[in-house]
Amino acid sequence: MNIRCAQPSDLMNMQHCNLLCLPENYQMKYYFYHGLSWPQLSYVAEDEKGQIVGYVLAKMEEDCEDNPHGHITSLAVKRSHRRLGLAQKLMDQAARAMVECFKAKYVSLHVRKSNRAALNLYTNTLNFTISEVEPKYYADGEDAYAMKRDLMPQHNTNAVTSNAGTTTNTDTLIDKLANMQTK
Repeated sequence: MNIRCAQPSDLMNMQHCNLLCLPENYQMKYYFYHGLSWPQLSYVAEDEKGQIVGYVLAKMEEDCEDNPHGHITSLAVKRSHRRLGLAQKLMDQAARAMVECFKAKYVSLHVRKSNRAALNLYTNTLNFTISEVEPKYYADGEDAYAMKRDLMPQHNTNAVTSNAGTTTNTDTLIDKLANMQTK
């Protein structure tokens, strides 16, 4: 497996991977927007034959110059290549580039409340925390968790570290948030 920075010639294959893996799909112009505006932030995972089996589409948020931060627009890995650590490697590469190129202080993302596999990856492996619930965020009306990961320690080490050793219980965290909403 190979992780590398996405090239313009990869964008069609990234969109194809997105269509295979996720319910949230984007028009090609959105991929071009990311690729032209922040070419150093999106990465692809290739198999031994050079076929794209995963990607991360990332950008910098433009609304806050005094607190620069990145955003993960989309992350996908084909089912045949999951549980190999590719998602973590893609996310770590994007986060590292955000810090090195733009001095990002944190990275954000949105995830469906029902996507337990992604929540487990983000909280237990990648050290994201849930910052808020965004009601009816998705087109089908499902709520999203807005999540953040602090990147400040990277300014000193220039390394992205994961939280693979922690034992945070995602289900407990989700249950606590659900209870907060009902009160």
